[in-house]
Amino acid sequence: MSEALNRTQLYQWHVDHKARMVPFAGWEMPVQYPTGPIEEHHTTRRSAGLFDIDHMGQIVVTGPQAEAFLNKLLTWDVSLMKPNEAHYALMCYDNGGVVDDVFVYRLPDRWFVVVNASNLAKDSQWMQEHSSGYEVTVQDVSPETYMVALQGPSAIQILQKVVQVDMASVPRFTAVQAPVDGISTLIGRTGYTGEEGVELFFPAEQAVHLWQLLLDAGQTAGLDIKPIGLAARDSLRFEAGMPLYGHEISETITPLAAGLGWACKFEKDFIGKAALLKQKENGLTRKVVAFELTEKGMPRHDYAVAAPDGREIGLVVTGLYAPTVDKYCGNALISSEYAAAGADIQVVIRGKPKAATVVKRPFYTPVYRR
Repeated sequence: MSEALNRTQLYQWHVDHKARMVPFAGWEMPVQYPTGPIEEHHTTRRSAGLFDIDHMGQIVVTGPQAEAFLNKLLTWDVSLMKPNEAHYALMCYDNGGVVDDVFVYRLPDRWFVVVNASNLAKDSQWMQEHSSGYEVTVQDVSPETYMVALQGPSAIQILQKVVQVDMASVPRFTAVQAPVDGISTLIGRTGYTGEEGVELFFPAEQAVHLWQLLLDAGQTAGLDIKPIGLAARDSLRFEAGMPLYGHEISETITPLAAGLGWACKFEKDFIGKAALLKQKENGLTRKVVAFELTEKGMPRHDYAVAAPDGREIGLVVTGLYAPTVDKYCGNALISSEYAAAGADIQVVIRGKPKAATVVKRPFYTPVYRR
């Protein structure tokens, strides 16, 4: 008998609005709404999308040695972060494999770490185990903390309707604590879609109220805003070159193999540093690359990738249709000798090799990088 799935506070709202619910990381989540994932994807790129991402976890770290503790655990040097800054980082095993990728916020009174849904229990245990010897408290605040994301070119304009702080004065990759319709909310200027936007953290019991408030604010202002499911969330992050745990990074795919060396500060010590330095020194035998199919076909996770001579050289880690660029494409972990942009490879789809070309990531350049 399978275990019962968790449900977010918005579960009934999703069902009432005819979302298709699916199991995901131990939760029952909306994969799409009636308009479909392609339209949801385009709406987010064009205007604004609202995402229920409460399946993700939040861990608070406090104490006089919190900075030193996190610097040991995370690949990024958190001592470089100013108050209210946010940064992407990874937690690694001793062998360089990835425990999880996270967003860490340096807040005035605490460190706030956002982790992936499927890894919450593992991450929390990992952090607790490694807190020995440090004057720190590690607390999983996920049950009482709700998380939604508002993303897209109109996102800030919509949020500004319901928050008094001047959002234009809150730079990307920073955070501000401000009431949203009287609800104490941590507003992070982050997101995983490649668009402008925010991630909001607030008391879980306010979920339905704040969710509807944001939808109403957009509609009242005459701006297109839609709830967005997991399918469009995946295609949005993929196009913008953002990794997903269990796909582009994992226990066996290191940050260097994934092209995330920029998030590793080798000037300081962290768990996994020695293994990653050794990998750097010896050279990568395999890398995560982006590819486009030049023949008709739909690549899928775990499909085999072959060299032009038919020899297997790796596997697809993400494969899908990318709506903004209108291409069937993906990411694959393959032998480094075929990893250069322009290299010809084959993706084996239902036993038939389909021609593909390695291309540079991302497929879609996020607004803030242009």
